Amino acid sequence: MRNIQQLDAIDRAIIEELRQDARLSNTELAHRVRLTPAPCLRRVKRLEQEGVITGYHARVNPNAAGRPFEVTVSVEITMNDQDTVDAFESAVSALDEVVEVRRVFGAPDYILRVLVADVGEYEQFQTNKLLRIRGVSRTISHQTMKLVKQEW
Repeated sequence: MRNIQQLDAIDRAIIEELRQDARLSNTELAHRVRLTPAPCLRRVKRLEQEGVITGYHARVNPNAAGRPFEVTVSVEITMNDQDTVDAFESAVSALDEVVEVRRVFGAPDYILRVLVADVGEYEQFQTNKLLRIRGVSRTISHQTMKLVKQEW
């Protein structure tokens, strides 16, 4: 990967338009950012090559996908040696219910975003999967009451 160039106003406009709708055609994107299609496509390709745009994803409605129960879980691990950290991160990343894993500074060590069908399924996940991962010493679960804002 080469050195990332500074993003100008057009690059930022391209990023914002694609963030809002990644399915835009190049022609429509070019129109929205006031470029012709060829230079717009070159900029998009450059943003991808430089790692500014890392992929294109579908935003899935958890309710429609049968996973409306969202829980944010704080996890503390017993040891912070590299083997324990690596083992925990590998194990938790492999769980289908876990849709996001963040290692954070201070306590807790990790914050997980978990999507399941209901409280019973979450209890089974917690008991039979999460608490059985080597190194997990403590978890605190917070059920999402309402998603107020989600971007990026």
